[in-house]
Amino acid sequence: MLIEAALNGGRTRSEHPAIPCTPQELAAAATEAVAAGAGAMHFHVRSGDGRESLDADNVGAAVKAVRTAVPGVPFGASTGAWILANAEARHEAVSRWKVFPDFAGANFNEEGAKELAELMLSRGMGVEVGLSDVHGTELFVASGLAPRCLRVLIEPMEESLVRALWMVDSIETVLRRARVTLPRVLHGMEQTAWPILDEAVARGYDLRIGFEDVLTLPDGSLAASNAALVAEAARRIEHRSKSSGA
Repeated sequence: MLIEAALNGGRTRSEHPAIPCTPQELAAAATEAVAAGAGAMHFHVRSGDGRESLDADNVGAAVKAVRTAVPGVPFGASTGAWILANAEARHEAVSRWKVFPDFAGANFNEEGAKELAELMLSRGMGVEVGLSDVHGTELFVASGLAPRCLRVLIEPMEESLVRALWMVDSIETVLRRARVTLPRVLHGMEQTAWPILDEAVARGYDLRIGFEDVLTLPDGSLAASNAALVAEAARRIEHRSKSSGA
């Protein structure tokens, strides 16, 4: 079962002093997360002023640092529309990348996702398909790209656990009907992060955890690091395995 560590997202140090932003900080956080049990990494590249960035130089610096720190461990970068709202400008920015992560995200509820995914595939990057609602899932299915993608990342944004799980099942219904058999990674956000992680474990899905998704451990205490969150996820997987007799 894969644990993907989401190292920073769009969070700032005002939210937690250990949010990694610089290439060196991302490299250190990745090293710690791998030691705690992570098998893949996801992060949002930052510019010198700390803002999220798709700039080729910023991406290159982050990719080189993380690849040196955790050789052989796959990692991906965000291309979210909130980083660069105009779809054409976002496509142009990614087309200028010279050093590539192993994969990158393409959120199919965002304008230009299909074209962006095709660009990334043409450059040899894997595509981690972000699915947060039914409409985006239907657009992904209609794109015909499923056989070429790495996996789907099911990420309900609903604050209510009941509604979030309903969205997961709704997305799954669309994928099953289209016979999309890509590996599933499932994660929640904030108050749904740990319950949905437990749901991922119960379903046998891969899972994601890290400062992007939640800052606290299940007991409500502030996590010291991404590694602490990953270690707790690994503990829950082990507990489930022992409980089921696997």
